[in-house]
Amino acid sequence: MKKRTKTFPLVLLVSSVFSLQATAQVTLSGQVRTRTELRDGQGAPLAIGASPAFFTSQRTRLSFGYNAYRLKFGVTAQDVRVWGQDVSTINRTTTADLNGLMLHEAWAELGLTDTVVKNKSLCLKIGRQELVYDDQRLLGNLDWLQQGRRHDAALLKFETVQWMLHLAAAFNQNKEGASGTLYNNTPPGPYAATTNGGSMYKSLVFLYAAKKLEKGHASFLFLNDAFTGYHSDPVTSTKVYDSTTWSRATTGFYFNNKFNRLLLTAAAYYQFGHTATGQKLQAELFSLAAQYAFGKTFSSGAGVDYYSGGTSGSTSNAFDPLYGTPHKFAGLIDYFYAANAFGKNGLVNYSLKSRYRPTDRLTVTADLHQFNSAAAVTGFATKNLGQEIDLVGTYALTRQIGLEGGYARYFTTPLLTSAAVKNIPDAKPSANWAYLMISVKPEFLFK
Repeated sequence: MKKRTKTFPLVLLVSSVFSLQATAQVTLSGQVRTRTELRDGQGAPLAIGASPAFFTSQRTRLSFGYNAYRLKFGVTAQDVRVWGQDVSTINRTTTADLNGLMLHEAWAELGLTDTVVKNKSLCLKIGRQELVYDDQRLLGNLDWLQQGRRHDAALLKFETVQWMLHLAAAFNQNKEGASGTLYNNTPPGPYAATTNGGSMYKSLVFLYAAKKLEKGHASFLFLNDAFTGYHSDPVTSTKVYDSTTWSRATTGFYFNNKFNRLLLTAAAYYQFGHTATGQKLQAELFSLAAQYAFGKTFSSGAGVDYYSGGTSGSTSNAFDPLYGTPHKFAGLIDYFYAANAFGKNGLVNYSLKSRYRPTDRLTVTADLHQFNSAAAVTGFATKNLGQEIDLVGTYALTRQIGLEGGYARYFTTPLLTSAAVKNIPDAKPSANWAYLMISVKPEFLFK
């Protein structure tokens, strides 16, 4: 009897585990991604005599996922460091701005309809999460940057086989308060909060609707983000936040579909309201690209992106690409719409892109960009901002181990380095950037 009594809890535990495994799925995955970079003018041209930078950064992630009846749950912790940033024993010198340990994702998705309802789903996803839509031009996880991008938001999702309708809302505060909802929207740490280096939003609401096409999809987006209003103190000249907000709206369409061997992508967006500094805003974005597959291994095409810029009286015409992934579009050397500012004159990006994939494991891409200012710049008869060449190779050693290397060269112009754009006196005539990245992503599945 004693032996049966001692064994019973163990049997109960084992049976409970098997019962859990029968109704739920648990996943555990990780990532160690190191990137060694040589920066000789990345982000902005270097002045003559300045030395290139060379370093290795590392992103470490651990993700936990749980999938059960009408419930999904995900948590991702990440640490972003530069090799040598911390001393080899107990670190007492790293500042808060350099502390790369953070919670990247923490969300729960609740099924509001029974899962037996076929071809339809209504879910509510709440918590810290990535927002990735279309080609990530306006909403993306910015995965190229080691720290990535995430939002604290609630997302209501209705989806069928052909349609997708998403409604999201976010409201940011600095801390728990006893009264009021003032929000200091200065981005914490060394990174800008938005794609264009702007302030963090106080609130965000968007409606996204998409329809599946034969070999692609078309979508509509209406997004409103609001920023805390402020004024300058007349005595100290410091920023004083107000209870008012400045609201900005972005709306438009996206299209992507493949016709035999031709892939067409188009987008058109209009932006209005007020900027994060309270300036009246009217701006546009237009994009068109075509890629043709000449065979199973090689494709090539051309495209143009137009971001309006400049001013009309007191109204800004500078389009802000919100919370997207500019590294995919405006050149790998990140001169435009990345952390390093380049003025508010807009951008016209003409590109030729080629892709060669001789095997399932190896891919090589080569891109050529011609960058122009969208608006005329006082004192310059030309709008030429320079040319860029991007070369990238990726190789999958295994399903969990990936290698990637790239090189970018930028040919600068006097307009690019002028005070109205990058503001780099005595800049070098060209810039170089090279990197080697190793990504290891182990995955475990428990059923």
